[in-house]
Amino acid sequence: MRNFKFDWFMKGMLIAVALGFAWPAPGAHGGFLQPEWLNRIGVALVFFLNGLGLSLAAMRDGALRWRAHLLIQACTFVLFPLLGVLILSMSRRWLSPELQLGFFYLCALPSTVSSSVALTVAARGHVPVAVFNATLSSLIGVILTPLWMAWMLGQTQGSGGADFPVGPVIQDLLVWVVLPLVLGQVARGRLGAWAARRRGLIQKVDRVTILLLIYTSFADSVQQGIWSRYGPAAVAETLLGTALLFAAVLGVVNLLARWSGLALPERIAVVFCGSKKTLAAGVPMAHLIFGAHPALGLILMPLMIYHPLQLAIGGVLAQRWARRD
Repeated sequence: MRNFKFDWFMKGMLIAVALGFAWPAPGAHGGFLQPEWLNRIGVALVFFLNGLGLSLAAMRDGALRWRAHLLIQACTFVLFPLLGVLILSMSRRWLSPELQLGFFYLCALPSTVSSSVALTVAARGHVPVAVFNATLSSLIGVILTPLWMAWMLGQTQGSGGADFPVGPVIQDLLVWVVLPLVLGQVARGRLGAWAARRRGLIQKVDRVTILLLIYTSFADSVQQGIWSRYGPAAVAETLLGTALLFAAVLGVVNLLARWSGLALPERIAVVFCGSKKTLAAGVPMAHLIFGAHPALGLILMPLMIYHPLQLAIGGVLAQRWARRD
């Protein structure tokens, strides 16, 4: 844990949240930042940059390890949502509807790309498997994440849940997520070498855009009075629920990886890819899926707590595996 870095992006998350509470008007609905359009442009920019940095050649190197791929995607899009259903069934009496929605949204998201690959490299795992699955998960999530959310909200309709327009949401995701991703991949032919040289700058632009989206999310929630209804209790509930969820996922994924009979380097990639959730894509997608939902800041809180937790524990595991003979 001593090597876990509380980097500028995590500090920026805290600043964005604090700014949303202290000065919500510019980023709230109708504010002078025009978040209705700023958020969509930010989403498109994030995924264009992702497409620009996506190497299909690296994906091909790991494409044949089908058992590892099947296990990782099953953990990401089946195991996690089933745990989300369990959370909903056990927490209806004490968890607010917005936090229930946030926990299930966290469970329905695709895996993260950069940290899964970085931790697999640090742990001397099978890097091509990690690259292939982290990228594939992002593409699958464009369809499966809104479908899972539509199913979940459909289950709550009888108890006051809102109708979920899955068709328009997928259309928005195709326009603002898939199209920029494809355009970034097309532009890679001309800008690929430049992007490789400017990788640090591109990552900073990507992260600053995500921080802006976090600010607008919390600003609108504060302006709508959501936080005055729940207060510190919501934060404590989220911390406890997120820690329990991560512990359960890590234990089950590790067990499944052992039972699968895969070699240790592949098992390492399975554990890192199968237990991660993406903040980089989760925040932009939330703006498209939930639109102007007044409690968007509260919905995103489980994901924002899960992000540093998975990095900290993942770093400890990576160091442990790296020291093996």
